[in-house]
Amino acid sequence: MRTSSPSIVARSSLFGKMLPVLTDLPLQGRLDARNGKKLPPGVDGTSPARLQGAAYAGTPAGSEQKEPVMRKVIFMMQVSLDGFFEGPEQDLSWHLVDDELHRHFNDELRTMGAFLDGRVSYELMADFWPTADQDPSNPAPMVEFAGIWRDMPKIVYSRTLTSAGWNTEVVHDVVAEDVARLKDQPGGDLALGGADLAASFRRLGLIDEYRIYVHPVLIGRGSALFRETDAVTPLRLLESRTFGNGVVLLRYSVEPDAGHAEDR
Repeated sequence: MRTSSPSIVARSSLFGKMLPVLTDLPLQGRLDARNGKKLPPGVDGTSPARLQGAAYAGTPAGSEQKEPVMRKVIFMMQVSLDGFFEGPEQDLSWHLVDDELHRHFNDELRTMGAFLDGRVSYELMADFWPTADQDPSNPAPMVEFAGIWRDMPKIVYSRTLTSAGWNTEVVHDVVAEDVARLKDQPGGDLALGGADLAASFRRLGLIDEYRIYVHPVLIGRGSALFRETDAVTPLRLLESRTFGNGVVLLRYSVEPDAGHAEDR
């Protein structure tokens, strides 16, 4: 997303120890390498469509297996009080991202296992963040996020891109079975960004949690965060938090029995 300094919740991120960029491996190989895992025999990880369930990869023979924990797809976006994620001509000048909020984003996103973006969100991020830590005028939270973004494995969903840099794999279509296999893999949750991509994920019942950051502003017109639909998705409030600048986080989980969004 685009502001004087691009807002990081055009999608999401991670950190911890600054890990090497494992660009010589396909995405799942990089995810498993980040978590100290090896792919089981016969699984080459060349694309999400070929991922096999590796939740127990590396479990010693004869040891007790723990109940698998499926990763969540988490949709994170900033929005105006009247429901727009951007103003006309991709205007984000109304975003109130101060150091407190930026550090919060870093803390949340550094725990993720991968970023899932549409082409527009990915290209906006890729235009700015790879070298943001080289500008001495950028504040510490921005410098930190530059490393988080570079090191994070990423999937960009696009029918026009054929390749992408910065630790990124291109996938052409959102396929429910492929995303389910990705969620079955070990590691952190999957941060979803981009309103169009989120609409596709929602239609297939693939979003597990919403983290919506409501800014105290009415912008009147722009691009709506949620697309029109004839479906209802029941949610449960997990958390609300008010930041010093007036931004409010609303965190919801999708009710387990909701499955696909239900038609009215």
